[in-house]
Amino acid sequence: MTALTLSTAGAATLRADALVVGVAKGVKGPVPAPGSEAVDKAFDGKLAAVLATLGATGAEGELTKLPAASGLKAPVVVAVGLGPVPDKEDAYDAEALRRAAGTAARALSGSKKAGFALPAGSVEDAAAVAEGALLGSYAFTAYQGGENKLAPKDAKSKDSGPKQPLAEVALLGGKPRDKAYKAAVERALALVEEINRARDLINTPPNDLYPESFAAVATAAGKEHGVKVQVLDEKALVKGGYGGLLGVGQGSTNGPRLVKLAYTHPKAEKTLALVGKGITYDSGGISLKPAGHNETMKCDMSGAAAVFAAVITAARLGLKVNVTGWLALAENMPSGNATRPGDVLRMYSGKTVEVLNTDAEGRLVLADALTRASEEKPDAIVDVATLTGAMVMALGNRTFGIMANDDAFRTSVHEIAEEVGEASWPMPLPADLRKGMDSPTADMANMGERMGGGLVAGLFLKEFVGEGIAWAHLDIAGPAYHEGAPYGYTPKGGTGSAVRTLVRLAERTADGDLG
Repeated sequence: MTALTLSTAGAATLRADALVVGVAKGVKGPVPAPGSEAVDKAFDGKLAAVLATLGATGAEGELTKLPAASGLKAPVVVAVGLGPVPDKEDAYDAEALRRAAGTAARALSGSKKAGFALPAGSVEDAAAVAEGALLGSYAFTAYQGGENKLAPKDAKSKDSGPKQPLAEVALLGGKPRDKAYKAAVERALALVEEINRARDLINTPPNDLYPESFAAVATAAGKEHGVKVQVLDEKALVKGGYGGLLGVGQGSTNGPRLVKLAYTHPKAEKTLALVGKGITYDSGGISLKPAGHNETMKCDMSGAAAVFAAVITAARLGLKVNVTGWLALAENMPSGNATRPGDVLRMYSGKTVEVLNTDAEGRLVLADALTRASEEKPDAIVDVATLTGAMVMALGNRTFGIMANDDAFRTSVHEIAEEVGEASWPMPLPADLRKGMDSPTADMANMGERMGGGLVAGLFLKEFVGEGIAWAHLDIAGPAYHEGAPYGYTPKGGTGSAVRTLVRLAERTADGDLG
C-alpha cells in the first residue's frame, strides 16, 4: 500500500515527483488555497492567473498539471479543485479535502513520491487529506501483469504490467512532532489499509473468494491483530440449526460459513455487534437473475467485507469498546440441491420462513446472524448489506439507506455517516408493510409488497433482532460497488462503503456516546 509520512520539509524544498496544491472556485476565478503559499511565491504571486490561463476554475474534481516554476524542487505542480471558497478562512469541508486528495493521488499513479500541500491547518484537515490520498491511491492489480507465455522465448523484457499506485504521500503543512497530528495520520493509515483490504476482497473473483476462503482470510487477520475468530462450518451450522444460512448455501459446492470475530478491550464498558451479508456470489439461485445482472455479483459480500474491516480497524486502533463481527457467508447457486421457491426454512431463531424468491437470500443469512448476535446481548447491533435493488432505485448509486428500531439510534448513525463523508439517508420502517410478508404456510415469507421493497427487507430483519437491543440496518446496495469511471477517492469496483461509518460508531461507543 502507499506509504504516508508527515513531512518536515517545506513545499518549496521537498524533493518529489510532484507537488499537489488546492485551488478554490472564487467569484472572479481560481483562488489558491492555504498550503499553496510557497508555490504561489515561486510563480511570483501569479499562480491563480496561470491556472486561469490554462482554463482552471477551482471547481471540485478539476485537476490541472503545470511545469513547476524555478525555486521548487518538484518538477510538476498539480492543482486540484476544492469547490467554492469557504466563508471562513481555512474552513474547507473535510469531504472536499478527501476528494481533492483522492483525485490528485489517482492522477499521480506510477509516481514514486508526491507532496500534498493541501489545507492541513487542523488535525481534522490533515486526517482528511491523508485519508483521501491513501484511498485515491488504491488499485486492484492482483490479476494483471502476469508473464506472457506466448511471448517469444528471446524477448528482452516481460510485460511491465499495470501502472502501480502512487508509492509515497508526503503530507505537508501539518505538525510532524505534534502527538495529535501523528495520531491522526496513524489512524488514517490503519483505517485505509483495512478499507483497501475490504476493496480487495470485493474485487476478488468468486472462483477464488468463497465462504471457506473468506473465512481463512478472516482467521489469518484475527491472528495478526489479536482478534478471536470462530468459524462455524456446515456441520456446525446443521448442529446449531442455522436454517437460513444452510438454505441459501445448499445449492453450491462451496458450503456456507458463519464467522465470528471478537475484539475485546479490558476497559470496555460497551459492546457493539456488527453483522455483514457475505454472499460471495449471487446468481439468484433457482430464481435466476436475468442476463446483465450477474456480472458484478461477486460484490454481494460487501457488507461482510465492511464488518470484517471495521473489527480489525477497531483492534488496530485499540478502541475501548468490545466489537464483535458476524460474517454470514454463503454462495447462492442453482442446482439440483438448491432451495426452491415454496420451500420452508426453519431459521436459527426457530421461526419458519417460506421462500417465495431465492434471490431474496441476503435477508435469510442475515436473520440467522442477527439472532445469534442478539444472544450475546450487545448494547447495539448494526447490520450492513447489499440487500435490495429497491434501495438503489430510491437513493441512487452513491447513497446508502439507514433503517432502525430506534429513531435516536438511526439519527446518530446517520450523523456519523455524514461526518465521515459517507452519503446516507434515514429511511422508515412502516408497520403496514409487514402484513405483506404473512404466509399461509409458515410464520412469514421472505418477500412482501414490491413497492417499498427496501423497507420490506428491513422489516424482515427487524423480526430477528433481540428484544430491547438498539439496531440499525445499512442497505449499501448502491455505493458498495462502483461501475463507472473513478472519481475523487472512489475507484472503479469495490469501494469499502460503510467501513468509515462503522469505525466512527465504534469510536463514539468507546467514548460513551453511542446514541
